[in-house]
Amino acid sequence: MKIGIDAGGTLIKVVTEMNNERTYKKWLTTEIDQVAEWLSQLDDVDISITGGKAQYLDSLIKHNVKRSIEFDATYKGIQLFLKENDIHLNTYIFSNVGTGTSIHYATTHNQERAGGTGAGGGMIQGLGYLLTQISDYDELVQTALNGNRDKIDLKVKHIYKDDKTPISGDLTAANFGHVLQHINEDFPNSDRLAAVMGIVGETVTTVSIHAARQFKTENVVFIGSSFINNELLKNIVVDYTVLRGLNPYFIENGEFSGALGSIYC
Repeated sequence: MKIGIDAGGTLIKVVTEMNNERTYKKWLTTEIDQVAEWLSQLDDVDISITGGKAQYLDSLIKHNVKRSIEFDATYKGIQLFLKENDIHLNTYIFSNVGTGTSIHYATTHNQERAGGTGAGGGMIQGLGYLLTQISDYDELVQTALNGNRDKIDLKVKHIYKDDKTPISGDLTAANFGHVLQHINEDFPNSDRLAAVMGIVGETVTTVSIHAARQFKTENVVFIGSSFINNELLKNIVVDYTVLRGLNPYFIENGEFSGALGSIYC
């Protein structure tokens, strides 16, 4: 049995391969001791680990493990997923939207880091809690689905009103920039959280698009745990990427790219 692990800042992603079958599982990083106990009980197993908590997890288990650089493991996993999904890209940007976001340029042979942003799942959860006192991530995501950003985000159409806009009127001119125009009105939690999704999605997409322009590719592959069951964030990213003339791709189980790739690095 082969086990690949991506031990990250918020989640520990685990891929198990045995008898040509693959399974996926996740733990919270706070449960790392439980993961170590499970691994230590296994026999006849090849374990590969990557991610920020890789060294610490390695120190907790009895097995000898293979360690790999997180970026290389994630790239390897993406390449495998693309091939399995019959997606053929000679060049692309991949944006890994986890707690934060890491952005890389990839070819069929290698990858290089192109940048990143602190906007990601950590911002959704932290800023979301500050605005609504909701701490459960799934509740944050589901509440945001029913939100309306028009009273919170300043759009281009709000600036130009009935005049013709030089760019799409639905583009955000200033995130949270419309709040003071509605200062005596109520802001439901759904609206506040929809605006949080907006600033995260637009920031991630903008930085990804700039990287794509820099490296002269039209393809952006988005992966990461922030997109799990988060259709609003995914739709924001897709709409903005398409609006800017690029091709967005999402991979099923893409958040496990690092874990899978660690097995084959």
